[in-house]
Amino acid sequence: MATAALILVTAVWGLTFVQVKDAVELYPLTAFLALRYLVATGALAVPAARRLRGLGRDGLLAGAVLGLLIALGIGLQTAGLERTTVTNAGFITGLYVLFTPLLGLALFQTPIPRELWLAVAVALLGLALLSGVPQGSGAGDLLVLLSTVAQALQILMVERYANRYDAFGLTFVEVATAGVGFLVVAVALGDLSVPRGWTVWSAILVTGLFAVAFAYLVQVWAQRRVSATRIAIVFSLETVFAGLAGYLFAGDRIGAIGLAGCAAILAGIILAEPAAASTLRRLVRRPAPAPGPRSPG
Repeated sequence: MATAALILVTAVWGLTFVQVKDAVELYPLTAFLALRYLVATGALAVPAARRLRGLGRDGLLAGAVLGLLIALGIGLQTAGLERTTVTNAGFITGLYVLFTPLLGLALFQTPIPRELWLAVAVALLGLALLSGVPQGSGAGDLLVLLSTVAQALQILMVERYANRYDAFGLTFVEVATAGVGFLVVAVALGDLSVPRGWTVWSAILVTGLFAVAFAYLVQVWAQRRVSATRIAIVFSLETVFAGLAGYLFAGDRIGAIGLAGCAAILAGIILAEPAAASTLRRLVRRPAPAPGPRSPG
C-alpha cells in the first residue's frame, strides 16, 4: 500500500511538470506557489484541526522546519523549470535518490554502500551530458539541482519526525508554513493578484490538492513504514513521468546527447537501488564457467 501510494504521488508530480511550466509563463511564480500551497492548507485544515494540539511545541517546530525545506526546494525547482526543459528538470529532480543517502551520511552518519558511489559518478556523468542540451539552460538546471538537495534533506527530516507526530497535523503545519512563506514573498514583490484563465486556475487547484496536500500526507504516512533512502528511490520515478510528459505535451526533443544523459541518470538511480546493487555485486563475483571437454580431432 505504501509503495503503491508513493508511485501514484510520483506520477502526479511528474505529469504536472508541464502544467506548472505553462502556468508560470502566464502568472508570477511566487504568487502561483503561494496560492497552490494555500489551497493545500485549506484542504488539510478540517481533518488536521483537532490534531494540532497533540503536536505540542516540538511538533509545531518540526512541521515548520519541513515547511521551510519544502518552500526552498519547490521554489528553486519551479524557478528552474521556468528556464529549462520539462525533461531536464524531471531527470535532475530524480537525483535526490543519490543526495538523500549522501546527506544521511554527512548529517546522521548513516553508512553508504560502496555501490552508491558508483551510482553518484554515473549520475554526474548524466548531468554533464544534459548540460550540453541546447534546449535546456545551465542556470535553470543548476536551480533544479539545488532544489533537489533541499528536497533530499526534507525526505531525511520526515524520516526523523514521521513516527513522533500525527500525520495530518504534521503535514498541515509543513504545508501551511510553506504557503505563508510564499505568500510573504509574493506580497513583498508585488506579484499577488487574482489569477485569470483556466490554465493558471487548473494548475493551482490540481497541484494544490494532489501534488501538495495529498502527496505530502502520503509521504509522512509512508515514512512510518519505509526508509528515507527507499522513499527517494520510489520518488525517482518522477523523472520517468516528467520525461514522458515533456515528450507528449511539451514537445521536448533533447537529441542523442540528451537521451544519453537521461539514460546515465536513470542508470545511477537504478544502481542506488539496494536490490539492483546486490544483483550487480553477484554478477561481478560470479565465477566464470569451467571450459568443457574438447572434442576429439
